[in-house]
Amino acid sequence: MEHSLRDRVRAGDPEAFGRLFDTFAPTVHRHAVRVTGNWSTAEDVVSLTFLEAWRLRERVLAEGESLRPWLLGIATNVMRNMTRAARRHRDALARLPPAAPVPDFADEVTQRLADQEELVAAQRALSGMRRAEREVFTLCVWEGLDTAEAAEALGVTAGTVRVRLSRARKRLRALTDAERARMPAAARNPSVGVPTLARHTGEDRCAVDQCAEERRR
Repeated sequence: MEHSLRDRVRAGDPEAFGRLFDTFAPTVHRHAVRVTGNWSTAEDVVSLTFLEAWRLRERVLAEGESLRPWLLGIATNVMRNMTRAARRHRDALARLPPAAPVPDFADEVTQRLADQEELVAAQRALSGMRRAEREVFTLCVWEGLDTAEAAEALGVTAGTVRVRLSRARKRLRALTDAERARMPAAARNPSVGVPTLARHTGEDRCAVDQCAEERRR
């Protein structure tokens, strides 16, 4: 059935593409929330990812299993572009005269995340990693892609994925220890459903080790 879906997506079948969206939009959104730490930005990532997937539909390989790695690879590129655009926007604003203060309603939106403090801590720790290592970590550990799938998503070799994952794991451990030391005690008890730092560095650190070991086999 997956092969049939690939063929139909490649051919530009709107019904097949709708099925692709229904199946994988939640996955792309979850990944974008984890990487960006922002629900609104994540929704934009989903829209741009599937628009780009439609544009690139003819590049879908005829053979393969799930289309999830392909879509997550597109989402990764979308977030790269959004980061560059945001940086250019900030630089442009910095050159403008100071504007009059306006009300900030951001807190009303962020309250939708019950464990916002933990997510922010994760963002701070991940921001201290190199982009290539951060992308491999989020795809392999948070999204559960294996080495081959992550390599497909990022357009690199499986060996490169293994090296980056190992470096990311070591780097994140050091960053997490520093971040958790600054966090309130209540925030150190992760809630269900959010990719907290503790899950991948503290008592569950062995799970990440096992993830890396499986990818070296």
